[in-house]
Amino acid sequence: MAITEAAQRNHDQLFPGHVSTLKVSDPELIEIFDNWAFGEVVEAAGMDIRLRLMVQLAALIACHAVGEYRAMLDGALNVGVTPVEVKEIVYQAVPYAGMGTVFDFIHATNDVFRNRGIALPLEEQSTTTVQTRHAEGLAIQQRFFGGRIDVMIAQSPKDQLHIQHFLSANCFGDWYTRKGLDLKTRELLTFAMLAALGGCEPQLSGHVAGNLAIGNDRQVLIGTLTQLLPFIGYPRTLNALRVVNEATSA
Repeated sequence: MAITEAAQRNHDQLFPGHVSTLKVSDPELIEIFDNWAFGEVVEAAGMDIRLRLMVQLAALIACHAVGEYRAMLDGALNVGVTPVEVKEIVYQAVPYAGMGTVFDFIHATNDVFRNRGIALPLEEQSTTTVQTRHAEGLAIQQRFFGGRIDVMIAQSPKDQLHIQHFLSANCFGDWYTRKGLDLKTRELLTFAMLAALGGCEPQLSGHVAGNLAIGNDRQVLIGTLTQLLPFIGYPRTLNALRVVNEATSA
């Protein structure tokens, strides 16, 4: 099976002049995968190439796929995803995948940046303070999820209220308020990470609603899952599609 012209063109756009070692050792695997992932999948759901690479990077972090992340990070930088955008993707993964997972990706990102001559640290992107982070984070939650947030806080057991505070002040107040990515992109990245994590259906359902509220419609969500499929597999993709269908058919 030969690699199609479209698949080769899409692959070369990300990795100009690169010859995969797997193409030598596992040519059948690469022919099948590249024709599908860089041909059929790309063509099935048109998505801006930069955004496609950003959601794929986010999903690869959630999957703890460090090797593939390094490869796709080079491709992302080659098509114009900026170093600041990359760092914001990595940082935003901390509240969703946890530092235990993201630690490796911080170092992998820094290694790729240094190899490319990108000076570190990058410009600071924080916009909140200790005094403002909770209120600003809560405001974003309410914008995304409406009155559900107030109900969730009101119904939380007293010995768990600190977790609700952390969600507002840390998850949203520390990370969503940062510069470098707009809210619409951040919420789509969160959707990609939760889909890739798997087993997070209640949170995924909530963030489907958040995406719809911020302007990422059903087709954007389906397009995102289509572009994630080669990297997260069918079970997690189909499960996420079920959540999207349930949320958008009501």
